[in-house]
Amino acid sequence: MKLAEIASALSARIENGSADIEIVGLNGIEQAGPGELTFVSNSKYAAAARSTKASAVIVAEDFPAISTAMLRAEDPYLSFARALELFHRPLQYAPGIHPLAVVHPSAKIGRGAHLGPYVVVGEDVEIGDNAVLLAQVVIYRGVKIGRSFFAHAHAVVRENCRIGNNVLLQNGVVIGADGFGFAKTREGRWYKIPQPAPVVIEDDVEVQANSCIDRASVGETRIRRGVKIDNLVQVGHGSQVGEDALLCSQVGLAGSTEIGNRAILTGQVGVVGHCKVGDDAIVTPQSGVAHDIAAGALVSGAPAVDHKLWLKYSALLSKLPEMARALRVKTRKE
Repeated sequence: MKLAEIASALSARIENGSADIEIVGLNGIEQAGPGELTFVSNSKYAAAARSTKASAVIVAEDFPAISTAMLRAEDPYLSFARALELFHRPLQYAPGIHPLAVVHPSAKIGRGAHLGPYVVVGEDVEIGDNAVLLAQVVIYRGVKIGRSFFAHAHAVVRENCRIGNNVLLQNGVVIGADGFGFAKTREGRWYKIPQPAPVVIEDDVEVQANSCIDRASVGETRIRRGVKIDNLVQVGHGSQVGEDALLCSQVGLAGSTEIGNRAILTGQVGVVGHCKVGDDAIVTPQSGVAHDIAAGALVSGAPAVDHKLWLKYSALLSKLPEMARALRVKTRKE
Protein backbone atom coordinates (compact mmCIF):
# COMPACT_ATOMS: atom_id res chain seq x y z
CA MET A 1 0.00 0.00 0.00
CA LYS A 2 1.32 3.42 -0.94
CA LEU A 3 2.12 5.88 1.83
CA ALA A 4 -0.30 8.33 0.18
CA GLU A 5 -3.16 5.83 0.55
CA ILE A 6 -2.39 5.37 4.22
CA ALA A 7 -2.15 9.12 4.78
CA SER A 8 -5.54 9.61 3.13
CA ALA A 9 -7.16 6.87 5.24
CA LEU A 10 -5.74 8.37 8.44
CA SER A 11 -6.30 12.04 7.53
CA ALA A 12 -2.57 12.50 8.09
CA ARG A 13 -0.08 14.73 6.30
CA ILE A 14 3.06 13.40 4.59
CA GLU A 15 6.25 15.28 5.37
CA ASN A 16 9.82 14.67 4.27
CA GLY A 17 9.02 11.65 2.13
CA SER A 18 7.57 10.40 -1.11
CA ALA A 19 3.88 9.63 -1.39
CA ASP A 20 4.86 6.58 -3.47
CA ILE A 21 6.73 4.79 -0.69
CA GLU A 22 5.43 1.21 -0.55
CA ILE A 23 4.35 0.06 2.92
CA VAL A 24 3.90 -3.66 3.44
CA GLY A 25 3.31 -3.79 7.20
CA LEU A 26 3.65 -2.16 10.61
CA ASN A 27 6.02 -2.68 13.50
CA GLY A 28 7.39 -1.15 16.69
CA ILE A 29 9.81 1.76 16.50
CA GLU A 30 12.85 -0.38 17.39
CA GLN A 31 11.88 -3.46 15.37
CA ALA A 32 10.60 -1.84 12.16
CA GLY A 33 12.56 -2.23 8.94
CA PRO A 34 12.36 -1.07 5.33
CA GLY A 35 8.84 -1.20 3.96
CA GLU A 36 7.29 -0.90 7.41
CA LEU A 37 5.40 1.91 9.13
CA THR A 38 5.85 2.72 12.82
CA PHE A 39 4.83 5.46 15.24
CA VAL A 40 5.98 7.62 18.15
CA SER A 41 3.50 8.71 20.81
CA ASN A 42 5.83 8.70 23.83
CA SER A 43 8.66 11.21 24.09
CA LYS A 44 11.04 8.60 25.51
CA TYR A 45 11.15 7.03 22.04
CA ALA A 46 12.16 10.26 20.30
CA ALA A 47 15.78 9.10 19.99
CA ALA A 48 14.65 5.78 18.52
CA ALA A 49 12.68 7.68 15.89
CA ARG A 50 15.87 9.28 14.65
CA SER A 51 17.56 5.90 14.17
CA THR A 52 14.65 3.73 13.12
CA LYS A 53 14.99 1.67 9.94
CA ALA A 54 11.27 2.03 9.19
CA SER A 55 10.26 3.59 5.89
CA ALA A 56 7.89 6.01 7.59
CA VAL A 57 6.90 7.13 11.10
CA ILE A 58 3.58 8.45 12.37
CA VAL A 59 4.30 11.44 14.62
CA ALA A 60 2.45 14.28 16.30
CA GLU A 61 2.09 17.67 14.65
CA ASP A 62 4.71 19.19 16.98
CA PHE A 63 7.23 16.33 16.82
CA PRO A 64 10.73 17.50 15.73
CA ALA A 65 11.59 16.74 12.13
CA ILE A 66 13.60 13.58 11.36
CA SER A 67 15.20 12.32 8.16
CA THR A 68 12.71 9.46 7.77
CA ALA A 69 9.38 10.08 6.04
CA MET A 70 6.74 11.24 8.50
CA LEU A 71 2.99 11.10 8.70
CA ARG A 72 1.93 13.97 10.91
CA ALA A 73 -1.27 13.20 12.82
CA GLU A 74 -3.23 14.70 15.67
CA ASP A 75 -3.02 11.46 17.67
CA PRO A 76 -0.19 9.12 16.56
CA TYR A 77 -1.29 6.24 18.79
CA LEU A 78 -4.87 6.27 17.51
CA SER A 79 -3.63 6.68 13.95
CA PHE A 80 -1.35 3.65 14.33
CA ALA A 81 -4.31 1.62 15.58
CA ARG A 82 -6.30 2.61 12.51
CA ALA A 83 -3.35 1.84 10.25
CA LEU A 84 -3.23 -1.68 11.68
CA GLU A 85 -6.81 -2.16 10.54
CA LEU A 86 -5.73 -1.41 6.96
CA PHE A 87 -3.35 -4.39 7.00
CA HIS A 88 -5.10 -6.81 9.34
CA ARG A 89 -8.75 -7.29 8.55
CA PRO A 90 -10.71 -9.31 11.12
CA LEU A 91 -11.67 -12.87 10.20
CA GLN A 92 -15.09 -13.21 8.64
CA TYR A 93 -17.48 -16.01 9.61
CA ALA A 94 -20.10 -17.19 7.15
CA PRO A 95 -23.69 -17.16 8.39
CA GLY A 96 -25.03 -20.52 9.44
CA ILE A 97 -25.58 -22.88 12.34
CA HIS A 98 -23.15 -25.78 12.66
CA PRO A 99 -24.87 -29.20 12.79
CA LEU A 100 -23.24 -29.86 16.17
CA ALA A 101 -24.69 -26.68 17.72
CA VAL A 102 -27.68 -27.10 20.06
CA VAL A 103 -30.32 -24.36 19.81
CA HIS A 104 -33.54 -24.57 21.82
CA PRO A 105 -36.65 -24.33 19.62
CA SER A 106 -37.87 -21.28 21.55
CA ALA A 107 -34.64 -19.32 20.95
CA LYS A 108 -34.70 -16.43 18.48
CA ILE A 109 -31.52 -15.91 16.47
CA GLY A 110 -31.19 -12.83 14.23
CA ARG A 111 -30.17 -12.71 10.60
CA GLY A 112 -26.58 -13.40 9.53
CA ALA A 113 -25.62 -15.29 12.68
CA HIS A 114 -22.73 -17.75 12.81
CA LEU A 115 -22.95 -20.52 15.43
CA GLY A 116 -19.93 -22.82 15.63
CA PRO A 117 -19.70 -26.46 16.77
CA TYR A 118 -20.91 -27.34 20.27
CA VAL A 119 -22.49 -23.94 20.81
CA VAL A 120 -25.47 -24.21 23.17
CA VAL A 121 -28.29 -21.66 23.11
CA GLY A 122 -30.92 -22.16 25.78
CA GLU A 123 -34.64 -21.67 26.17
CA ASP A 124 -36.18 -18.24 25.41
CA VAL A 125 -32.85 -16.71 24.37
CA GLU A 126 -32.91 -13.75 21.98
CA ILE A 127 -29.85 -12.80 19.94
CA GLY A 128 -29.75 -9.93 17.43
CA ASP A 129 -28.47 -9.81 13.87
CA ASN A 130 -24.92 -10.63 12.80
CA ALA A 131 -23.88 -12.49 15.94
CA VAL A 132 -20.83 -14.76 15.98
CA LEU A 133 -20.68 -17.52 18.59
CA LEU A 134 -17.59 -19.65 18.22
CA ALA A 135 -17.06 -23.20 19.41
CA GLN A 136 -18.45 -24.20 22.83
CA VAL A 137 -20.01 -20.87 23.70
CA VAL A 138 -22.94 -21.40 26.06
CA ILE A 139 -25.89 -19.01 26.39
CA TYR A 140 -28.21 -19.91 29.28
CA ARG A 141 -31.99 -19.59 29.23
CA GLY A 142 -33.65 -16.19 29.16
CA VAL A 143 -30.62 -14.22 27.96
CA LYS A 144 -31.27 -11.19 25.72
CA ILE A 145 -28.46 -10.03 23.42
CA GLY A 146 -28.35 -7.17 20.89
CA ARG A 147 -26.90 -7.08 17.40
CA SER A 148 -23.26 -7.70 16.35
CA PHE A 149 -22.48 -9.82 19.41
CA PHE A 150 -19.17 -11.71 19.20
CA ALA A 151 -18.27 -14.47 21.67
CA HIS A 152 -15.00 -16.38 21.41
CA ALA A 153 -14.67 -20.03 22.36
CA HIS A 154 -15.75 -21.08 25.86
CA ALA A 155 -17.45 -17.79 26.75
CA VAL A 156 -20.55 -18.28 28.93
CA VAL A 157 -23.53 -16.00 29.52
CA ARG A 158 -25.68 -17.13 32.42
CA GLU A 159 -29.44 -17.06 32.85
CA ASN A 160 -31.48 -13.90 32.25
CA CYS A 161 -28.49 -11.60 31.68
CA ARG A 162 -28.88 -8.65 29.31
CA ILE A 163 -26.27 -7.68 26.73
CA GLY A 164 -26.41 -4.69 24.37
CA ASN A 165 -25.12 -4.09 20.85
CA ASN A 166 -21.54 -4.55 19.64
CA VAL A 167 -20.37 -6.48 22.69
CA LEU A 168 -17.24 -8.63 22.44
CA LEU A 169 -16.46 -11.47 24.85
CA GLN A 170 -13.00 -13.00 24.62
CA ASN A 171 -12.18 -16.63 25.46
CA GLY A 172 -13.33 -18.01 28.79
CA VAL A 173 -15.37 -14.98 29.90
CA VAL A 174 -18.17 -15.77 32.36
CA ILE A 175 -21.05 -13.30 32.52
CA GLY A 176 -23.49 -13.79 35.36
CA ALA A 177 -21.92 -16.44 37.58
CA ASP A 178 -23.24 -16.43 41.14
CA GLY A 179 -22.02 -13.59 43.31
CA PHE A 180 -19.90 -14.57 46.32
CA GLY A 181 -22.58 -14.28 48.98
CA PHE A 182 -22.83 -16.43 52.12
CA ALA A 183 -24.41 -15.90 55.53
CA LYS A 184 -22.94 -17.52 58.62
CA THR A 185 -25.24 -19.80 60.59
CA ARG A 186 -25.35 -20.15 64.36
CA GLU A 187 -23.30 -23.33 63.93
CA GLY A 188 -20.57 -21.41 62.10
CA ARG A 189 -21.37 -22.79 58.66
CA TRP A 190 -21.83 -20.82 55.47
CA TYR A 191 -25.36 -20.58 54.06
CA LYS A 192 -25.49 -19.71 50.36
CA ILE A 193 -27.39 -16.51 49.55
CA PRO A 194 -29.34 -16.87 46.27
CA GLN A 195 -28.05 -14.69 43.45
CA PRO A 196 -30.95 -14.34 40.99
CA ALA A 197 -30.39 -10.75 39.82
CA PRO A 198 -28.85 -10.45 36.32
CA VAL A 199 -25.77 -8.82 34.88
CA VAL A 200 -26.56 -6.00 32.43
CA ILE A 201 -23.94 -5.10 29.86
CA GLU A 202 -24.58 -2.04 27.72
CA ASP A 203 -23.40 -1.29 24.16
CA ASP A 204 -19.79 -1.31 22.89
CA VAL A 205 -18.30 -3.25 25.81
CA GLU A 206 -15.33 -5.61 25.49
CA VAL A 207 -14.49 -8.19 28.16
CA GLN A 208 -11.18 -9.95 27.68
CA ALA A 209 -10.06 -13.48 28.46
CA ASN A 210 -11.04 -15.31 31.65
CA SER A 211 -12.72 -12.36 33.32
CA CYS A 212 -15.82 -12.83 35.46
CA ILE A 213 -18.74 -10.49 36.07
CA ASP A 214 -20.97 -11.81 38.86
CA ARG A 215 -24.73 -11.63 39.25
CA ALA A 216 -26.27 -10.18 42.40
CA SER A 217 -28.76 -11.24 45.04
CA VAL A 218 -30.83 -8.06 44.53
CA GLY A 219 -30.69 -5.20 42.02
CA GLU A 220 -28.20 -5.86 39.22
CA THR A 221 -24.56 -5.77 38.24
CA ARG A 222 -24.20 -3.21 35.43
CA ILE A 223 -21.38 -2.53 32.99
CA ARG A 224 -22.14 0.70 31.16
CA ARG A 225 -21.52 1.71 27.57
CA GLY A 226 -17.98 1.59 26.21
CA VAL A 227 -16.31 -0.12 29.19
CA LYS A 228 -13.18 -2.16 28.40
CA ILE A 229 -12.25 -4.96 30.78
CA ASP A 230 -8.86 -6.67 30.55
CA ASN A 231 -7.93 -10.31 31.24
CA LEU A 232 -8.47 -11.93 34.64
CA VAL A 233 -10.68 -9.22 36.09
CA GLN A 234 -13.28 -9.93 38.78
CA VAL A 235 -16.35 -7.70 39.02
CA GLY A 236 -18.26 -8.50 42.20
CA HIS A 237 -22.02 -8.82 42.57
CA GLY A 238 -24.03 -5.62 42.45
CA SER A 239 -21.13 -3.49 41.19
CA GLN A 240 -21.65 -0.60 38.76
CA VAL A 241 -18.97 0.36 36.22
CA GLY A 242 -19.38 3.74 34.50
CA GLU A 243 -19.15 4.61 30.82
CA ASP A 244 -15.78 4.25 29.07
CA ALA A 245 -14.05 3.05 32.24
CA LEU A 246 -10.96 0.82 31.93
CA LEU A 247 -10.36 -2.13 34.24
CA CYS A 248 -6.88 -3.48 33.57
CA SER A 249 -5.58 -6.98 34.19
CA GLN A 250 -6.24 -8.62 37.57
CA VAL A 251 -8.39 -5.79 38.92
CA GLY A 252 -10.78 -7.02 41.60
CA LEU A 253 -13.98 -5.23 42.55
CA ALA A 254 -15.73 -6.45 45.68
CA GLY A 255 -19.51 -6.43 45.84
CA SER A 256 -21.46 -3.19 45.34
CA THR A 257 -18.45 -1.21 44.14
CA GLU A 258 -19.18 1.89 42.03
CA ILE A 259 -16.69 2.93 39.35
CA GLY A 260 -17.21 6.32 37.69
CA ASN A 261 -17.25 7.28 34.03
CA ARG A 262 -13.83 7.15 32.32
CA ALA A 263 -12.11 5.97 35.51
CA ILE A 264 -8.98 3.87 34.98
CA LEU A 265 -8.01 1.08 37.36
CA THR A 266 -4.60 -0.25 36.37
CA GLY A 267 -3.15 -3.71 36.96
CA GLN A 268 -3.90 -5.59 40.20
CA VAL A 269 -5.94 -2.81 41.80
CA GLY A 270 -8.32 -4.05 44.47
CA VAL A 271 -11.41 -2.16 45.62
CA VAL A 272 -13.21 -2.89 48.89
CA GLY A 273 -16.95 -3.43 48.64
CA HIS A 274 -19.34 -0.44 48.72
CA CYS A 275 -16.54 2.00 47.78
CA LYS A 276 -16.95 4.62 45.06
CA VAL A 277 -14.26 5.63 42.56
CA GLY A 278 -15.19 8.96 40.97
CA ASP A 279 -15.36 10.01 37.33
CA ASP A 280 -11.97 10.32 35.57
CA ALA A 281 -10.05 9.01 38.60
CA ILE A 282 -6.90 6.94 38.02
CA VAL A 283 -5.72 4.25 40.42
CA THR A 284 -2.13 3.12 39.83
CA PRO A 285 -0.93 -0.53 39.84
CA GLN A 286 -1.34 -2.76 42.89
CA SER A 287 -3.18 -0.08 44.85
CA GLY A 288 -5.78 -1.00 47.42
CA VAL A 289 -8.88 1.19 47.55
CA ALA A 290 -10.49 1.06 50.99
CA HIS A 291 -12.42 4.35 50.88
CA ASP A 292 -14.15 6.54 48.31
CA ILE A 293 -11.93 8.17 45.68
CA ALA A 294 -12.84 11.67 44.47
CA ALA A 295 -13.53 12.46 40.82
CA GLY A 296 -10.36 13.25 38.89
CA ALA A 297 -8.03 11.97 41.62
CA LEU A 298 -4.76 10.16 40.94
CA VAL A 299 -4.08 7.73 43.77
CA SER A 300 -1.50 5.07 44.63
CA GLY A 301 -0.58 2.66 47.39
CA ALA A 302 -2.38 0.45 49.87
CA PRO A 303 -4.39 1.99 51.27
CA ALA A 304 -4.62 4.29 48.26
CA VAL A 305 -3.73 7.94 48.88
CA ASP A 306 -2.97 10.95 46.70
CA HIS A 307 -0.22 9.96 44.28
CA LYS A 308 2.11 12.81 45.26
CA LEU A 309 1.80 11.84 48.92
CA TRP A 310 2.51 8.21 48.01
CA LEU A 311 5.69 9.29 46.21
CA LYS A 312 6.85 10.89 49.45
CA TYR A 313 6.07 7.69 51.34
CA SER A 314 8.05 5.69 48.80
CA ALA A 315 11.07 7.99 49.03
CA LEU A 316 11.17 7.45 52.80
CA LEU A 317 10.87 3.65 52.77
CA SER A 318 14.54 2.92 52.08
CA LYS A 319 15.53 5.36 54.86
CA LEU A 320 13.32 3.84 57.57
CA PRO A 321 15.97 1.45 59.01
CA GLU A 322 18.46 4.31 59.32
CA MET A 323 15.83 6.57 60.87
CA ALA A 324 14.85 3.83 63.32
CA ARG A 325 18.47 3.34 64.40
CA ALA A 326 18.91 7.07 64.91
CA LEU A 327 15.73 7.20 66.96
CA ARG A 328 16.90 4.31 69.18
CA VAL A 329 20.27 5.99 69.76
CA LYS A 330 18.59 9.27 70.66
CA THR A 331 16.19 7.51 73.02
CA ARG A 332 19.05 5.76 74.86
CA LYS A 333 20.93 9.02 75.28
CA GLU A 334 17.87 10.69 76.75
